[in-house]
Amino acid sequence: MFMICKSSKPHNHNHLILHSFLKPSLYTYILFLIFSTAASGSSSNHEASVLYTWLHGSFSNWKLDTTPCNWTYITCNSLGFVTEINIQSVTLQVSLSTNLSSFPYLKKLVISDSNITGTIPDDIGNCPELVSIDLSSNSLLGPIPTSIGNLVNLQDLILNSNQLTGNIPNEIGKCKSLKNLVIFDNQLTGNLPAELGQLQNLEVIRAGGNKDLSGKIPDEIGDCSNLTVLGLADTKLSGSLPRSLGKLTKLQTLSIYTTMLSGEIPPEIGNCSELVEVYLYENSLSGSIIPEFGKLKKLEKLLLWQNSFVGGIPEEIGNCTKLKMFDVSLNSLSGIIPWSVGYLVELEEFLISNNNISGSIPTVISNAVSLKQLQLDTNQISGLIPTDIGKLQNLEVFFAWDNQLEGSLPLSLGNCSNLQALDMSHNSLTGSIPSGNQLSRAVPDEISGCTELQMVDISNNMLEGSLPNSLSSLSSLQVLDVSNNQFSGPIPASLGRLVSLNKLVLSKNMFSGSIPISIGLCSSLQLLDLSSNELTGEIPKELCNIDALEIALNLSCNRLSGPMPIQISALDKLSLIDMSYNMLDGNLSSLSHLDNLVSLNISHNNFSGFLPDTKLFRQLSDMDIVGNQGLCSFGKDSCFLSNVGKTGNGKDDYRSRNTMRLRIVIAMLALFTIAMMIMGIVAVLRGRKNMLKGDDDSELGDSWLWQFTPFQKLNVSVDQILKCLVDANVIGKGYSGVVYRADMDNGESIAVKKLWPSMIVTGGCNQEKSVVRDSFSAEVKTLGTIRHKNIVRFLGCCWNQKTRLLMYDYMPNGSLEYGYMMKITEKSDVYSYGVVILEVLTGKQPIDPTIPDGLHIVDWVRKQKLKPKLLDESLLSQPESDIEEMTQTLGIALLCVNSSPEERPTMKDVAAMLKEIKRDRDHDHLLKKNGVPAMTSSFYSSSSNTGFK
Repeated sequence: MFMICKSSKPHNHNHLILHSFLKPSLYTYILFLIFSTAASGSSSNHEASVLYTWLHGSFSNWKLDTTPCNWTYITCNSLGFVTEINIQSVTLQVSLSTNLSSFPYLKKLVISDSNITGTIPDDIGNCPELVSIDLSSNSLLGPIPTSIGNLVNLQDLILNSNQLTGNIPNEIGKCKSLKNLVIFDNQLTGNLPAELGQLQNLEVIRAGGNKDLSGKIPDEIGDCSNLTVLGLADTKLSGSLPRSLGKLTKLQTLSIYTTMLSGEIPPEIGNCSELVEVYLYENSLSGSIIPEFGKLKKLEKLLLWQNSFVGGIPEEIGNCTKLKMFDVSLNSLSGIIPWSVGYLVELEEFLISNNNISGSIPTVISNAVSLKQLQLDTNQISGLIPTDIGKLQNLEVFFAWDNQLEGSLPLSLGNCSNLQALDMSHNSLTGSIPSGNQLSRAVPDEISGCTELQMVDISNNMLEGSLPNSLSSLSSLQVLDVSNNQFSGPIPASLGRLVSLNKLVLSKNMFSGSIPISIGLCSSLQLLDLSSNELTGEIPKELCNIDALEIALNLSCNRLSGPMPIQISALDKLSLIDMSYNMLDGNLSSLSHLDNLVSLNISHNNFSGFLPDTKLFRQLSDMDIVGNQGLCSFGKDSCFLSNVGKTGNGKDDYRSRNTMRLRIVIAMLALFTIAMMIMGIVAVLRGRKNMLKGDDDSELGDSWLWQFTPFQKLNVSVDQILKCLVDANVIGKGYSGVVYRADMDNGESIAVKKLWPSMIVTGGCNQEKSVVRDSFSAEVKTLGTIRHKNIVRFLGCCWNQKTRLLMYDYMPNGSLEYGYMMKITEKSDVYSYGVVILEVLTGKQPIDPTIPDGLHIVDWVRKQKLKPKLLDESLLSQPESDIEEMTQTLGIALLCVNSSPEERPTMKDVAAMLKEIKRDRDHDHLLKKNGVPAMTSSFYSSSSNTGFK
């Protein structure tokens, strides 16, 4: 400290004293400024040079003669050093820089959704100030470098949605500040490192979607005391859930679905008092559903479906008063539905399908007034449907098929104004349509109040009476199935008002009268089945106006008469026609142009004349045309129109051949006797061989000629398919057959369903006298239950006289019952919506000849990684901001068409995301205008209903 005294004398002396005191400090300070400025400028110039060399090709406004602090996507500190590189959703198509160590002050490195390639360089560990790394949604290869362990300040490591390989490095345990480890959807292998337990600050682990990540979940994971999210889904992790999970008292989301977990759920889970979401479905977990779940007061979603749980649903589940989703389908649960479900007033989905639950539907279920989905199907539930079911006014889906329910549909059901899908089939429901004020009703008129209904299935019950005209008020109805009941009277003409209807099944009843011509107004109809009734009159030509009719037309087992309408040739998309067991007459020429037919049965009618010379007719079995006395069918080759002699009128030729045929028959009788002896010997030998080899070999052997009809562009052969039909490839069995996974030579996988063989005993349409199980025809009819034709692609079929095979797209971890069974769900709606978006924005059809390699539009868009060139050329002239919005919309569409239905967002989420695109653009524009960079993308986003990976 110093003081300058005021004096009357000249100031020279004091000035010299002050100057001599300040001189060294001032010079030092000036020198410091000079050197620090020079060093800063030199370092800044070096950083600019590295950035410019690396990325200048992507950003035209970057100039090497200016400081990078003024460049877009770059942030600097007060000394001019780069502290942030933040680039999102900008196509770069470059490798990650190998000179990251040139940025010693770098704190934030965000380059996401930018198609960067190459590997993560080792020198990333030489950026000691790094706090956040986000390289998600790119095309990065190679391992996570071990040098990552040098980053002691790192809080966020976000590398999801790349193609990273190798193990998760043990060195990651040295990143003591790490809060978020997000590495899902890569190709990482090996085990989860026990060193993760050293990360006391860790809040989020998301390592799912690494399909070869294996081994057990380490006990040390319980030492991550601040963990809120544990996502390990869609991996090969095995063993049991560690009891140490009970130490994670801050855990909110436990998401370990579609893995190889086994054993019982540890009761210690009940100590995780903050748990909100538990996703443990599609595993091999066993034991009981632990009552300790009842301790979780904040639990909203409990998804345990497709495991091996036994025992009952615990009564304690009623303590989870915040519960919204409860799904324990596809287990081996028994017991009854606990009465405590009446306490779950916030419950939106209660799904217990495919178990052994018994007892009745508790009346207190009506207390769950928020309920949207109630799925009780395929159990042993008995008793009446509660009359208070009408209190569930938010109910959208009610499935109780394949149970033992009795009584009639309650009148209060009409109060469920939001009901979209109702399936009560395969029960013992009774009742009749009232005359006057009769109280018991099979199909109450009040059902017309359910104006949102899209599906009604009350098939396979004992309902009787006539169908009410009020059904026609269900304008959104897409599926109506009342088959296999005792309904009678005429088919209501008012059904023609159901213009959204795509499946109408009235078979196996006692409907009488003529087919109403108004059915032809059902312009969306894809499948029409009126078989096994008492219908009379001619086939209305108006049915042939239904352009959408492409799955099946089944009018068999009635008393229809008259000729086949010539207009039927317009149904050129139709796959199946069954007119058997009627009294139809005339010729078959109108069928000659139906090139898409896969199955045709015209047996037991009065048809006459020659057979159309088409591939289908040449492949028809005798059983498909037998019983038409006037139809030329004997000695088939001579019965096709193209082989009719050029002279005569055809009928004369037919008669002139009778004499020749008689001679041929007599000559063949002798040969036939000899042939029978030979065949008897062969049959004995083959029977012994089959005893050793099994029935499958005889069906799939070379002794039968195979027919192959593809419905999509396929690079497969019958031989390739047959080689895969072995026990080791069985992925499922069902009522109609066995499903195999077939790996083709080109690397693709398809699902092949081998249908149970037909068993036909004579007796016609009388079920009491015959047993008919023709799974092939049944399966093709089932295709009509597809909500949208693109949910599961039907690739084709092949068959011989013994075996029939159907081919579909292979869905990992999925079921062909999900793809085409008519359970209308929001997830199938979302898929359909996603496909429509893709069609609109790309200008292409789902199967489009302009798409290379015969890819489906969904696969093609995925492969292109959302490049702007995907858009229809007519849209590319739009402003860049609009193109950016459209590209983002394509991304939303891809979420909608996720191959796993559970991974798809809800329509509510889709609407919100679409609104957010516009809002984000406006917001980002405002931020950029004010010089503020846009925020980083959230790594925490996920489908709200299925869990995190």
